[in-house]
Amino acid sequence: MADTCPITGLKNIIVATDGSIYSEKALHEAINLAKSCGTMLYVMSVVEVNPEYEALAPLVVEKADEEARMFLDAAGKCAEREKVSCTTIVHRGEDPAHFILEEAERLKADMIVMGKHGKKKGLKKLLMGSVTAKVITHAHCKVLVVPS
Repeated sequence: MADTCPITGLKNIIVATDGSIYSEKALHEAINLAKSCGTMLYVMSVVEVNPEYEALAPLVVEKADEEARMFLDAAGKCAEREKVSCTTIVHRGEDPAHFILEEAERLKADMIVMGKHGKKKGLKKLLMGSVTAKVITHAHCKVLVVPS
């Protein structure tokens, strides 16, 4: 486990990513922060699915899960190149914010880093991501939202 950063007071940082350009920027910001503080970094992703979707399109869900794991592996290697201790986490479920908040509690995270938007289309693309808004509202720790 990492020591507490004397400058920021951070010990554990979670970065939530969905593989989008927005979360990629958040990942790089989190890696830089963890590197400068010598803190532990947890990179997590949630594959958004529900039971009906899994039953009707298991191959699509499997592919989404595989893509998330590939992105997390790449994120872990990026952190490793920067000499940052990193663990990756993947969940499957309907409510990404729930899993992000749950992991933050479980890991006693001092900060959650995430992008302003995720993979959204249409009107949702214009607004701050609903997952980000929910995490900001319910997090027990600091939340850093990285703009696009």
